[in-house]
Amino acid sequence: MLPKVDYHMHTPLCGHAVGKPEEYVEQAIRVGLSEIGFSDHAPLVSHPDSRYTMAANELPIYHDMIHKVQKKFSHFTIKLGLEADYIPGFENETRKILKAYPYDFVIGSVHFIDRWAFDDPEEKVKWRDKDINAVYRDYYKLLRSSASSGLFDIMGHVDLVKKFGHRATEDLTPEVEKTAKVFKEFGVAVEINTSGLRKPVQEIYPSLRVLTIYRAADVPITFSSDSHDPGDVGRDYDKAKELALAAGYQEYHVFKQRKVERIEKL
Repeated sequence: MLPKVDYHMHTPLCGHAVGKPEEYVEQAIRVGLSEIGFSDHAPLVSHPDSRYTMAANELPIYHDMIHKVQKKFSHFTIKLGLEADYIPGFENETRKILKAYPYDFVIGSVHFIDRWAFDDPEEKVKWRDKDINAVYRDYYKLLRSSASSGLFDIMGHVDLVKKFGHRATEDLTPEVEKTAKVFKEFGVAVEINTSGLRKPVQEIYPSLRVLTIYRAADVPITFSSDSHDPGDVGRDYDKAKELALAAGYQEYHVFKQRKVERIEKL
């Protein structure tokens, strides 16, 4: 049986997704999911940018949008989440956003290293001038800081830094092991995010090597498609399950009101 939840999907409010929430729900039902969670991009706390996230004054619109679709599809479980960027030095601002509304889960993501949106195709050219090993080390340091902030329940696409195919030439196993230890200590889950298969790297986030390290540290998992298009909901879940089993996982977490509601078997 394939995983039955998809906790990472967006709406057009973020500026780079298409489709109505109803279409995401309809696709979820079509592919046999039992529940989904919307988790659109929270407003950036460091600087507004409509290319990446909704604006602060759009949060009420987002909530109203999801509440309406919950009501329309009352027979299907639709949870309300948020994906929030971790920006060092802006933890209090992020906390205020997350406390303003009730959520079922919050995904913490690292998309910026010193204001550089390293996964943005428009800023891809900047990789040419970077020490790739240093970028990876900076990325994992930010992952650890984001988990230890206590702001998040799920850590998003935890090796996103590989998106364009850049690979570290150093053995960064110690960095991943340190990160896994922090994830376990602060009780966050890791998502198996299939969107990497639709990116230049053509590999699920995280890789089997990374996921195996998280499994060894007893870090729990959940599943997501990171859909920005209704057609991607639940996509490649057969491969996601294979990856989870290969890493040694036998179960995944289901969230509600920012707690683990139950644990499902794979």
